Amino acid sequence: MQRTAIVTGAASGIGRGLAEGFAEAGYRVLGIDLQAVGEPVAGVEPVMLDVTDADAVARFGEGLESLDAVVNAAGVIRRMEEFDPEVFQRVVDINLNGVMRVCAACRPALARGGGAIVNIASMLSFFGGPLVPAYSASKGGIVTLTKSLAAAWAGEGIRVNALAPGWIATPLTQALQDDPARSRPILERTPMGRWGTPGDLVGPALFLTSPAAAFVTGVVLPVDGGYSSV
Repeated sequence: MQRTAIVTGAASGIGRGLAEGFAEAGYRVLGIDLQAVGEPVAGVEPVMLDVTDADAVARFGEGLESLDAVVNAAGVIRRMEEFDPEVFQRVVDINLNGVMRVCAACRPALARGGGAIVNIASMLSFFGGPLVPAYSASKGGIVTLTKSLAAAWAGEGIRVNALAPGWIATPLTQALQDDPARSRPILERTPMGRWGTPGDLVGPALFLTSPAAAFVTGVVLPVDGGYSSV
């Protein structure tokens, strides 16, 4: 029987890479985003959904029968704009509250399917980002939310883990990649000496949602080329 996964933020970047990876692994993928998923990807069914719309997310969850995996990759970063309290609130509402809305809506279907959740945290979950206070706060919250849901829902057979990416080459980081003065220090600190790709997250995510990780829950796994080790 084909396994079913939901991936949020599936239109671009990390979310798109994960949606493609799960589809290539044989999953039926519901790719959630505010916009179209771009070029069609075999096995990915686009779903237009705003993770900040509590009623819409709840209705979406009510229509689900059984789920094997939910990957919460929807997120935004506004950098210096985040010092504006309204922008701060918006970023947290998408990056943190949106994850909770999706998890709560999918909980019954995950319990029926014995499914697992993978939340996308960040290396900034572990230390502050002076130019991104809202992004850093939201990703720090992802870590404790992940651990809390893992403890709360284990009795229902739902495992909840997270990945903490390092510097990943996506449209959100393109300006940094293109600026040697900013990119060089990143590469010099990263022991593996390169930018990560969305594809680098696929294997860890597939592992955490697979039977091979049946006794793994509440874990935050860095996928950063060693950046957080030095």
